[in-house]
Amino acid sequence: MDDPAPETPEPAWAKRFYAVTLFVDDLAKSRNFYRDVFQAPIANEDATSCAFLFPGTVYVNLVTTESAREYIAPAAVGPPGTPARSLLTLQVEDVDAVCERLDALGIEFLSRPADRPWGRIATFADPNGHCWELTD
Repeated sequence: MDDPAPETPEPAWAKRFYAVTLFVDDLAKSRNFYRDVFQAPIANEDATSCAFLFPGTVYVNLVTTESAREYIAPAAVGPPGTPARSLLTLQVEDVDAVCERLDALGIEFLSRPADRPWGRIATFADPNGHCWELTD
């Protein structure tokens, strides 16, 4: 995905992509997973959430499922084990090298590194089933 982004006509209503919030069942387990796997700094945290700062100044905010209800009511929070409905993608320098590091952490991959028309990819899920793709 080295293609430059198309120019946005003015005025664009969105300034930038700022954050993604993921609902988690066990905040401590999820916090440790994100800390160890992504090695991103923690921007802020409290008893019900933990936000990591990713490259490009994008935040990945982990929020407990109990607290999530206040953000999305009247919609319901999906139950554990719900089939994946999204895929978050990180561009990395070397997919195979990152996979080797994640293998050492015991991360189970949904798909091992493979070449696709758009690049080399691999996918894995966090402890709550949120799917992540690595691409070069």
